[in-house]
Amino acid sequence: MPVEELARSEVVTVEPEISVSEVASKLKNEGVGSVVVTEGGQPVGILTDRDLVVRVISEGIDASELTAEDIMSENLCTAKPDDGFAEAARMMSENGVRRLPICDDGGDLQGIITADDMTELLADEQQQLADVIRAQRPSY
Repeated sequence: MPVEELARSEVVTVEPEISVSEVASKLKNEGVGSVVVTEGGQPVGILTDRDLVVRVISEGIDASELTAEDIMSENLCTAKPDDGFAEAARMMSENGVRRLPICDDGGDLQGIITADDMTELLADEQQQLADVIRAQRPSY
């Protein structure tokens, strides 16, 4: 199954120069745990709620002067829309990431898939398999 069938097409994004406090507000208001940092429609980084805690709050750093670019994770691992589910899972595992932006051949952001999305799909498929087993087993 291609990841484009699983990926969310609406991605919460910010520009690199947005303040860290604005990022935090956006995370809260959108109800998400990450934002993709983009320039001209192409992802240049990702910033998570965990990044805010680990890189700013726990270090006692004054966030008032920081921007998304200052604390975002760079060197993104991305997938293409036609990459398969297994390939996306492999990329996440090998790179130690839980979020995988989906980019077209030109590098433009098309969506995002998360470990949670993949887990939900697996759970749905296991439920369907359980229903098949229940339907075919003898009654006790």
